[in-house]
Amino acid sequence: MMDRLMLHEWSFVVADSLEKIFVDSEPRALNRSIGASVFVGETASFQVAFRPPSTKNYEELGSLQFSVDEVSQRFVNIRRVELVPCLLVAFDGHDEGYVQDKAGMYPDLLRPTVDGVVAPLVRQWSAVWIDFRIDDSEHVGVHEITVTANSTVSERPVFESVVIIEVLPHELPALDIIHTEWFHCDGLADYYGVEVFSEEHWEIIERFLRKAVEMDMNSVLTPTWTPPLDTAVGGTRTPVQLVDVAMVNGAYQFDFTRLRRWMELCQDVGIHTLEIAHLFTQWGAEKTPAIYVDVDGVKELRFGWHVSAVDPEYRRFLDALLPRMNELFDREWSRDRIVYHISDEPQYPTMLDSYQAAKDVVSELLDGWTVVDAISSIEFYRSGAVSVPVVATDAVAPFLAEQVEPLWVYYCVGQNEGVANRFIGMPSLRNRVIGQQLFAHDIRGFLHWGFNFYNSFHSTHRIDPFKDVCAGGALLAGDAFVVYPGPDGEPLESIRFRVLAEAMADHRAMQLLRSLTGKESVMAIIDPDGTGAFDSIRYDPDFYREARERINRQIVAALGRQ
Repeated sequence: MMDRLMLHEWSFVVADSLEKIFVDSEPRALNRSIGASVFVGETASFQVAFRPPSTKNYEELGSLQFSVDEVSQRFVNIRRVELVPCLLVAFDGHDEGYVQDKAGMYPDLLRPTVDGVVAPLVRQWSAVWIDFRIDDSEHVGVHEITVTANSTVSERPVFESVVIIEVLPHELPALDIIHTEWFHCDGLADYYGVEVFSEEHWEIIERFLRKAVEMDMNSVLTPTWTPPLDTAVGGTRTPVQLVDVAMVNGAYQFDFTRLRRWMELCQDVGIHTLEIAHLFTQWGAEKTPAIYVDVDGVKELRFGWHVSAVDPEYRRFLDALLPRMNELFDREWSRDRIVYHISDEPQYPTMLDSYQAAKDVVSELLDGWTVVDAISSIEFYRSGAVSVPVVATDAVAPFLAEQVEPLWVYYCVGQNEGVANRFIGMPSLRNRVIGQQLFAHDIRGFLHWGFNFYNSFHSTHRIDPFKDVCAGGALLAGDAFVVYPGPDGEPLESIRFRVLAEAMADHRAMQLLRSLTGKESVMAIIDPDGTGAFDSIRYDPDFYREARERINRQIVAALGRQ
């Protein structure tokens, strides 16, 4: 079946998941010479782009209703690819690895349809996103998915095409690295207008956590106190404090009821690791996080921007809290699945002294516990201040050269040139490549700061994420979140969410092949010429599809020999 069709003057193109479909250009068609296979429990995605015939009467177009054959219906989800307004797409002097760089409407949001019905855009390309997933071994094998589009003003289909996907008779292993996307409970309470940690809030948190796990996120930032992140000096964010603190007769007392509920929820949805909120403020560790204490029935902001990191009272507070909280983790979670943070992104050399001073406050209390922080200077690491560094991908080369172990990496708005990222203005392959890169360099953790950050830069005000994907205009489009807050507390996926899920599934497939035939066999596929550094990206989207197919076929062959 041809992938470019023009029936009744409608234009249709079947495209893969790495294509971004803009209103003004015909999309790249799916390369059918590359097979499409997934494992049980893994999602395969493709798109159907469409452009209506020219008309001066919009009513003549009607709507399109997309559907699949009866056999495939139970395994398929059809969503509309919606455009979102992007004001800041790329910085001046950016590299050539952007699909576009001007402010405008960009494809990103995956909006559920009602019975597959979508309204066309006059004289412009649109798309539907189709996911195919089988969760049981009963239906493994080759599936021919017939996709049909019917017009509400036509007596016969205006489009039909068959997409072939093979479901392999095995399951991928769990992701064997830590993957965290910082989870912002305050943004959920703020957007939906619910009381923090009310039953409504807990239900919304659960929905968003379950969605995060679908992207193979297995670690979550835990708001034992409101995380001191992305907040202007002197500013505040909506308090989300799991640990209740009271002052009674001059002594601190703690109630871990909500923290226990959080732990139980994380266990239930499939979260493996808890990241405890940072113990000191961002970018220098000079102050304390906002912590509220009940004093005679009145909530008092005991710690925050007004309290120094080395204030003796904060040390007295931590002396009381951390042993009790760690006892809880040892008893009801697991010490090796807890991660502590001192402060995020301290700079070298200006912030080394303040970071070390803050760390000295808690070093004895955290002896034997894992402490991880984001830094980008090898000199900072050499100082011994950070034992487990999380390094920006554009600064990781010297860490790799010195064989730092364990090593995590991250990217955010600063990593906008020469390396992988998930900005809306970048091609999806630049998102997908991170799975290969993490595997190739034996990275033990991957961190991103924005799973659902719905504030402006520095949290000076709240934003509507459907109208503002740039954190108030300060950050590149897409940096702050990968899910949108949908109706009734349901998260809505983005293209970037789905492609990052593919990247993590790639990693899991590479893990499986490595266990069967060794890492060298994987590297021969994903990095055949030995140039796969973090600042080396292949811009052929078919490379990623073909590499994954070769990995899948080698897995099946190796398992067949066992």
